Amino acid sequence: MKTQQFFQSLTQKLTFWRRQYKVLHCHIAFSKTNGKDGYLTARASSSMTQLVKDKNGIDAVGSRWVKTKRSSVVFVITVVSLTGVMGQKLYNQPQLQEGTVAPQTMRAPDTARIENKKKTEEKRKAATKSSLPVLMVDARINAEIEQNLQQILEEGNEIRASVGSFPFFDTFILSFSTQRYLRSCSHWEWEALLLAVESTNKKKSRVLLQKQRSQTEHKNVGKVSALVSQYEIVSTAKEASAPNAVVLSETSQHLVWDAYALNTEDSKSNDLFKNVDFAQAVAELDAYRLAASKQHLSSLMTQIAKIRQGYAQAKTKLADLVSAKPDTVYDEASLLNLSDEDWAKTKMGIEQSLERILTQGISPGLPQNIIQNTVRMQVQTLVPKDAEPLANKLLLAVLKPNLKKDELRTQLMGAKLAAEVEPVIVTVHKGEVIVRQGQKLSAWNFDVLEHYHLIERKIHWLGLIQLGSVVTASVGIFAIVERRIKHRFRQSDRLLVSLLTLSVPLVLMMGTPYTTWSAVGLLLGSFYGPALGVTVIGLLSLVLPMSLEMSKIALFAGLSGGVLGSCVAQRLRSREELALLSVAIALTEGGVYLIIKLLLSAALGVPSYYIVLQETALFALSGLVWSIVGMGLSPYLEKLFDLVTPIRLAELANPNRPLLKRLATETPGTFQHTLLVATLAEAAAKQLRCNVELVRAGTLYHDIGKMHDPMSFIENQMGGPNKHDTEIKDPWMSADIIKKHVSEGLVMARKHSLPSSIQAFIPEHQGSMQIAYFYHQAQQMALLDPSLKVMEADFRYDGPIPQSRETGIVMLADSCEAALRSLRDATPEQALTMLNNILRARWQDNQLVDSGLTREEMIQIAEIFVQVWQQFHHKRIAYPKLKVVKEETGDREQETVRE
Repeated sequence: MKTQQFFQSLTQKLTFWRRQYKVLHCHIAFSKTNGKDGYLTARASSSMTQLVKDKNGIDAVGSRWVKTKRSSVVFVITVVSLTGVMGQKLYNQPQLQEGTVAPQTMRAPDTARIENKKKTEEKRKAATKSSLPVLMVDARINAEIEQNLQQILEEGNEIRASVGSFPFFDTFILSFSTQRYLRSCSHWEWEALLLAVESTNKKKSRVLLQKQRSQTEHKNVGKVSALVSQYEIVSTAKEASAPNAVVLSETSQHLVWDAYALNTEDSKSNDLFKNVDFAQAVAELDAYRLAASKQHLSSLMTQIAKIRQGYAQAKTKLADLVSAKPDTVYDEASLLNLSDEDWAKTKMGIEQSLERILTQGISPGLPQNIIQNTVRMQVQTLVPKDAEPLANKLLLAVLKPNLKKDELRTQLMGAKLAAEVEPVIVTVHKGEVIVRQGQKLSAWNFDVLEHYHLIERKIHWLGLIQLGSVVTASVGIFAIVERRIKHRFRQSDRLLVSLLTLSVPLVLMMGTPYTTWSAVGLLLGSFYGPALGVTVIGLLSLVLPMSLEMSKIALFAGLSGGVLGSCVAQRLRSREELALLSVAIALTEGGVYLIIKLLLSAALGVPSYYIVLQETALFALSGLVWSIVGMGLSPYLEKLFDLVTPIRLAELANPNRPLLKRLATETPGTFQHTLLVATLAEAAAKQLRCNVELVRAGTLYHDIGKMHDPMSFIENQMGGPNKHDTEIKDPWMSADIIKKHVSEGLVMARKHSLPSSIQAFIPEHQGSMQIAYFYHQAQQMALLDPSLKVMEADFRYDGPIPQSRETGIVMLADSCEAALRSLRDATPEQALTMLNNILRARWQDNQLVDSGLTREEMIQIAEIFVQVWQQFHHKRIAYPKLKVVKEETGDREQETVRE
């Protein structure tokens, strides 16, 4: 606080000297223009005379010396501190390095056990390389395998759907094998079977056979002969009492014998009855014919015919699949002969087997026979016996290595093994020669000399000078940019910029790449604007790689986050928006880091995506953390260094602030005056590209001192008696009361800890203007009483005059507000003329010398004030007058309103 008070007092003195110089300069110019008749106030003449006396005196010389020296001291401190922090590795540089020639023979002063760092490192590298890679399951490969399996199973489902359900009939009537045969047997077998089933007696069967033979002479002869051959086999089987023999009914036997009589020469027909499935199907269907009605049998045969059609379609689809995918695992026997229940169990068993195998993992290069044995073992316990071959083929078709190298764990394992390696210790005896004169130092020689402290270390002055030159040039560039921006820098501002800049290399010196880029960019952009923030971030990004070891990728990522924070921070108007900006900074840093890493990974084959994503997440998290730290420090830095940000100004302009609530309740007239002045000043500030938020907040507080005596100001008297005319009746005392609203306002502002930039509006909006009303009153009293002496200084505000464009605009708005309020039916041209006269008076009174406003801008300000005045005093439609008419209705009187 003492340092801050010192800087504030020093700044006030320098400002006073600078203002006196400008007053002198303006008066000289004005005198040259207007001659002896020019307007010179007594106070200005006095100031001019005093300044001429002291122009060559110690005060003028001292002020220039202090200002110059103070800036130089801050410049030197900044350069030295930055060079000292960033050049820390240059302070203790060894004079001898590995590979340099020894200037003399050096011996060991005593016996010691010294670690051979080079050999230790070699052993640790070897241990790291010998470590087995740690494998991890690749979820992408697993998903691909599961997708391929589901695709193959879906193909099987589609083919089986053409057949329909299986078994399709009661297995107690038609066995499972008979149903399988009935739907898959050949067409001529089916025709023969139909003949056997449909013939109910010998005669009818002969007629049918003869008719059949006459229609398809050659084709059916072979089929009927096959029936005969089958019957012979059955008869032989019966005679031999074979346990699996199928006995035909008497009707079927007659049919077969009749068929046998038709043709006994075709040897091919003898093969039919050798098929046990055919004989069993005939027997089971004959048995069902005897047990059920003819209608039931006919319905069953129709159902079987439809099933056969579906089976034929399924075979066609399977053939198409095989032709499209020759390596398909499906065939007719394995896919179509399974029952629906077995197919469901097979699919479930295959999926469970695959899950177990993938959980265990398949490493690259695993022999195929091991995979086959593993699949066979899993399938045996989970899949029906008949479906095991299909399940084996299907799993082997989709399985592939699903394990990949876990880079992080492999590195950790290698590091663990390296850490377990014992250091290589070598005993060096006293007097032993370490290195001879003229011999080049090896790594081992350097380690031994370092152990005995025989290597002299010195400051690398050349490196420090080079680094200091670069830092000096960077600070010089910063100074040039500082002078070009509108913000007026104090020494405390330069100190804060230096501290924020130093935080970046200081964090890097701790060995972490996650430095304070985002916090520095966010704070500098918020306090001083994007130009200064981007300048500091850019200069840092150029200087740091020259002096410190750091990742270039981390540098670019941090640079992007810092630039984003610098460019956006000052546009935000709430803490919530700052929080969103912090997230955007984190995403930007992480995104830039990820993009560069991925590009390098694709080009150079550097670490895996898993490590890249992990590093990206850490970098983005660091950006978010530092942004949050910057947000948390912002209010404290604003308070400590007396700064204002748009967010803080918006908070100060909240009408619920204690001072503003008091102003609205205790001095309502002053509050209304303040609101109108704020409206005028804001419009002008916006047009002239000034700090609108500062103007709004400063205007709201510029008259808070009137709360010390509200009734002394006419806007609060509400048409009542003026105490200056009824009670005081002393223009000197009245002038003191009026001037006191400035000093009391400053007291209130300091009590409520308002920033100095807001406090500046309280005295500067009045400047050193004359309190004309009471000055004129005092002159009138002096005419009546010659003993009274009227000093103009007694009727002027103490100042200072406006030191910024913002306070100058508020002075002009405050001066014009009462005049504009008094206008009723004036035209815009008349209002503009009046305002130009008021502004010209302020200009000629030298109230705007230090404000930075030009004469052209003042003309523009007058036009803006008139535009705002027109908006407040727009015309309204004249409504017709209303008359009240009384009408009597019965016993009561009623009032109506008529035009």
